[in-house]
Amino acid sequence: MTDELTEAGGTTRTTAFSGGGGSPRPAAASSERLSVPKSSVCSRSYFVVVMVFFHVYIVNVIALLLYVHYSSGQEDAAAGPPGRDAAQAEQQQQARPQQPLPSGTQCTRDVPLPRVEGVRVGHVQMLSLVPNKVHEMTTLSLKPLLFEIPGFLSEDECRVVMQLAQLKGLTESQLMVQDGQEELAKELNLSPEEIFNLLDINQDGQLQLHEILTHSRVRDGIWLTPENLQEIYAGLKVDKDENGSLSLEEFRLLSADAFQRFLLQRGVERSQLVRNSRHTWLYQGRGAHQVLQDIKERVTRLTRLPSTLVDLSEPLQVVRYEEGGHYHAHHDSGPVYPETACTHTRLAANASTPFETSCRYITVLFYLNSVDGGGETAFPVADNRTFDEVCLIQNGVDLMDTRRNCEKSNLRVKATKGKAVFWYNYLSDGKGWVGEQDEYALHGGCVVTQGTKWVANKWINIDPDYQRQARYQHLVSQQPEDEDGLTLHFDIHQEL
Repeated sequence: MTDELTEAGGTTRTTAFSGGGGSPRPAAASSERLSVPKSSVCSRSYFVVVMVFFHVYIVNVIALLLYVHYSSGQEDAAAGPPGRDAAQAEQQQQARPQQPLPSGTQCTRDVPLPRVEGVRVGHVQMLSLVPNKVHEMTTLSLKPLLFEIPGFLSEDECRVVMQLAQLKGLTESQLMVQDGQEELAKELNLSPEEIFNLLDINQDGQLQLHEILTHSRVRDGIWLTPENLQEIYAGLKVDKDENGSLSLEEFRLLSADAFQRFLLQRGVERSQLVRNSRHTWLYQGRGAHQVLQDIKERVTRLTRLPSTLVDLSEPLQVVRYEEGGHYHAHHDSGPVYPETACTHTRLAANASTPFETSCRYITVLFYLNSVDGGGETAFPVADNRTFDEVCLIQNGVDLMDTRRNCEKSNLRVKATKGKAVFWYNYLSDGKGWVGEQDEYALHGGCVVTQGTKWVANKWINIDPDYQRQARYQHLVSQQPEDEDGLTLHFDIHQEL
């Protein structure tokens, strides 16, 4: 998914690199940062309503359109040693006998998750990840906690991964909407007035373009610009007073059928997609190509996490962006509320929940080639003092639009062959486990202006609900092994 993306207003801090995967030379950081106040309205109920509203009014229509327009006739593709503390923790975990864990049993959180310290921007740490080689890891930002490791993959490893991906076959990286959203809306029984009031951030009785756009592209397949939205208003004749905002009476006119009729007449271009790329998934377990297994082991040493957590995470995702390809700003993981469940542990949940998200604690992104033009990974609000979603669209500038405004991001990482960057999508809970979502981990893939861009993503999936993660691991441990000795655990990756 879901990946890479985004940008932010204010002065740009660009990271420069020497050729051939040498040591990075961070450019001087700007003293100015985009300052945006923290909104108090981003509550759990607001999150639920926002998701449901645009799924019901816009997303289902767009998903159908994209499916017909792009998917017809296509087939889906099937989808040195660890640090001392991490090694001791893993040995202790493996030493404990596997005992049955009935549903509802409470587990003691006795093995905290190791977390790499960033220290300060520009801080360099020396790592022993492979025999006879020392890697340098540089801290690029503290919000999010983001690191860069040049030469993480060799040239041969990059070539092998690209060849395996091509052999497997790549498919369009579409963002499709989950089924059942209309039923959820009926269950929540939300009136147009309630939805309108929750979307009306400044409570002025009008829905401005930025209030709608900020929350209309979370999981949509299409990227709506202010110009697109104004065109839709005009086509549907809903903005009666032509002031660019919608009153409650005008808002009531935005039915799903009206959007469908308009979009079918208008059509959708590839450049309007949230994500314009092709991808596939590569299994990394026992029996996989040795290069893929080596990369997984190296990630385990890099993140210092128990190997069990890495083994039970998603396969390696390989993505190719052609010229013009991009991925608008996004989060690899979503916030986890009582109304949401993690995709990978959903079978271990005690109760059904209406929403599901991918709980990707860590993202490790590998660049498999050097891009001739564009293709940077942008972090629009990295190390900002404050963050507010609504303020990402100001004065006609959409900081999440990686086709137009990548240069306005606070941090951009150049795509250089063999380099890896990794960051935490969640904060610590202060007790050695996963905490709240790190909003500063917003990122995106800048448009490729020349050549082709190849990247790979390795996500480490951990449920912020410790009990649910423990139950999931227990369920997996009870699964039978096939004739090759492989545990048949659940397929947890999502097309994000």
